[in-house]
Amino acid sequence: MTTGTPPPTAPRRSRARTFVPLAIAAWAVLEIWLLTVVADTAGGFTVLLLLVAGIVLGAAVMKRAGRRAFRNLTETLQQMPGQPGAAAAQAAPSGSKGNGFLMLAGLLLMIPGVISDVAGLVLLVPPVRSMMGRYAERSLERRMRAATPGSLSGAFQQARIHRPDGKIVQGEVIRQDGTQPGSRPDEGPRPPLTP
Repeated sequence: MTTGTPPPTAPRRSRARTFVPLAIAAWAVLEIWLLTVVADTAGGFTVLLLLVAGIVLGAAVMKRAGRRAFRNLTETLQQMPGQPGAAAAQAAPSGSKGNGFLMLAGLLLMIPGVISDVAGLVLLVPPVRSMMGRYAERSLERRMRAATPGSLSGAFQQARIHRPDGKIVQGEVIRQDGTQPGSRPDEGPRPPLTP
């Protein structure tokens, strides 16, 4: 007996879920191979010193970026209207941008490996960080413009009900009585839920 509905199909696996693990595995193999090449050329003690120096430098960079971020947050909160000693709204300090890329540079330096250390050192260069920041801003603005209006709020207002047969019924909750979702008319105890 057929019901006329097509059989459920498994969702397609995205390319990112397929290729990202493969890329991480290839990166790890390449890092290990490069470390063995450097160890053969310069010696094992030199590789150990490079790894320790990368960890120490990465920790120092991350600590500095964290302090800058905390200082910028404190200054921003002090400049808010209504706060004691608040001044007129000023532009963001010049050092406030790029903390995320500075922390990423520290993290890359802390990860053992030659490629990650080179990438971390490149991110320590201020023009590279500002260029990456501008690219990230443009990319985010492009994605925000491409997003349909109301898509984020609509995602939170959608309700999905999973039926036992695996079908999903989409719907939207609309209250006719005008009460807010979190308010209850009576504050007494609720009756237990029964199946």
